[in-house]
Amino acid sequence: MPSIQFKGKSVIETYHHTVAHHKLEFDPKLSVFPKGEKGGPSLEGNLIIEGDNLLALKALLPTHAGKIKCVYIDPPYNTGNEGWVYNDNLTQPQFKEWIGQTVGKEGEDATRHDKWCCMMWPRLTLLRELMREDGSIWVSIDDNEVQNLRAIMDEVFGAENFVATIVWQKRTSPDMRLAISDAHEYIVIYAKSANHVTFNKIPKTPDQIAQFKNPDNDPRGPWVSSDYTAQGFRPNQMYKIRTPGGAEYEPPPGVCWKNVEPVYKELAKDGRIWFGKDGNAMPRRKTFLSESAGDSPWTWWGNDEAGHTQEAKQEVADIFGSDEAFPTPKPTQLIERIAIIATNAGDVVLDSFAGSGTTGHSLLALSHQNKSARSFILVQQPFDTKQDEVAKLNIAKDVTRARIAAAINGYGKAQHKVDGLGGSFSYIRVGEPLFTEYRDLGKKLPSFEDLAKYIFYTETSREIDLKKVNAETGFIGSLGPTAFYLLYTPNNKEDRELSTVTLKEILKREKAKSLVIYCEKIWMHPEELRRAEREHNVKLRTMLVPFNLK
Repeated sequence: MPSIQFKGKSVIETYHHTVAHHKLEFDPKLSVFPKGEKGGPSLEGNLIIEGDNLLALKALLPTHAGKIKCVYIDPPYNTGNEGWVYNDNLTQPQFKEWIGQTVGKEGEDATRHDKWCCMMWPRLTLLRELMREDGSIWVSIDDNEVQNLRAIMDEVFGAENFVATIVWQKRTSPDMRLAISDAHEYIVIYAKSANHVTFNKIPKTPDQIAQFKNPDNDPRGPWVSSDYTAQGFRPNQMYKIRTPGGAEYEPPPGVCWKNVEPVYKELAKDGRIWFGKDGNAMPRRKTFLSESAGDSPWTWWGNDEAGHTQEAKQEVADIFGSDEAFPTPKPTQLIERIAIIATNAGDVVLDSFAGSGTTGHSLLALSHQNKSARSFILVQQPFDTKQDEVAKLNIAKDVTRARIAAAINGYGKAQHKVDGLGGSFSYIRVGEPLFTEYRDLGKKLPSFEDLAKYIFYTETSREIDLKKVNAETGFIGSLGPTAFYLLYTPNNKEDRELSTVTLKEILKREKAKSLVIYCEKIWMHPEELRRAEREHNVKLRTMLVPFNLK
C-alpha cells in the first residue's frame, strides 16, 4: 500500500507511546448539574475537558479505551489563515524550530503541511484506541488537507476500513469575490473495524412521510409505489404481466421487470403490486410506511438536511449576542445527522477539537427530542491562537462551556428566549503529569486512585473497577488468572514496601495464580521471591514505583 511521507514522520509514528500520562482534575464550580441531583463531577456522563487534546486523549485511555462509539472532529483546515500553533513538545531537532510557532501560508512556511500531518497523526492514533470495535470516526476537512488526511487515516486505521467521503454543501449562495466559489466541505469516515461497524438509516422527514398515501384503503396503512422495471436485459425477467383490468404489459425496450416471475406472483398475491385506480396501469411495487424504518444515507448532504455555515453562525450569535464569539462553527443540524447515523441511545460521542461546542449542543438537542440520551466528551485547549492568548479568551471555558451551559439552562430574553434542553456535564482540566520522563513523581504525588487507574490500564488495556480497589490491602483488580497490587502511600513521608510480612499477608487471602505487585521498596532477596513462588505455586512479578512504571 502506498504510504505518505512528511518531515518528522519517523518520530511521530510512535510519539503517542511517549506522551506523559496526565491527571484529570475536576472543577465543580464550572460543572453544571440540575438542582437536587446527587453526586458531583465524575468521568461518567457528559464531559468538557480543558487542555491540549493530545494530553487529554492519553489521560482518557484508562477509563474510556474501547468505549467511544463515534468520534467527530473538526481540526484546523490548514488554510494558512487560521493562526493555529504547533505545540507538541517534542525534543528532537526537527521539531524544536516548530514549537510555539504560528503555522502560516505555504509561501511563508514551507513545512505547513508537514506540521499538520505531525499534529494529526498521534491524535488519530489515540482516538482509534478509544473507539469501540463497532465505532466510526468522522472528520470534517476541506481541499487544503483532504488528500493528506486520507493518506494518514489509511495508515492509522487501515485502507480497508475506509467507509465513505461525504460532500456537505456548506453555502446557500456563491461567494462572488472568488473566480470559482467553493460550496462544499468533506466529512471523511473510517471505521475502527469494517467488519463490525454499524450505521442507522435516517428517519423520514415530515415531507417524506406526507408522500405516503392509501388510495386503495389497504389495511396495512399508507404506502408509496415505485417503478417495477430494472435497467438491463435478463431473460428470466422478461415475462408478460396481465393487470386485473385485463391489459397486458411486457417490459419496455432496454429494461426488464425487477423480479423473476415467481417472485412477482407472490407480490401480486400479497397485494403489493399497484395497477392504478382503474386496474390497468403499468405495474408498480408498493412499499408501506410501517415497513420503512428510514432511508440509507448517501454521500451528498445539502443545506436543507445538514444545515449551512450561515445557520451555524446564527446559532452562535443567538447565544453570545455576536457571531464573532467563534469564527467557524458547524451547524447543529450537521452533527445531529452524524449522531443519528452513527450512534444509538447510551452511546458516547467524542469531539477532541470541540471549538464552540456544536457537538455537545447537538447531542443535548437530539436527546431532548428523542428522549434517547447520548453522552458527549468535548476537548478544547484554552487558546487556539496567540491572539486568543493575548486577549485572555479561554475558548474551553468562555465559549465551549458557556454554550453548553446556555443550551442546558436556556438563553435569550423576552420573545426571543429559548428554553433549556436540560442535561449536565462535568468540567475537567488536564492537570500535572503523573510522573516525569525521568520517572519522578514530583512534589505533588498522585493519589492512590490515579496511580491505580494508570497501572491497571497499562497492564491490562482495560478500565479499572474502582469499587474493587482496596488501598489498605493494595489490591487494584484482576484479569484472568492475574491479580494486580499497588503498595503505595502518597504522603512523601513513608514508602510502602514488599517484605516477607506483606507478601505473606497478600498470599494468605489471594487465590490468583499470578501476581503483579507494584511497590515503593522491595525488602526481599530474589531467592526469597522464588521460594515463595514454589511454596505457594504462584508466579510473582515485582515492579518498583515510580521506576518501573511503563
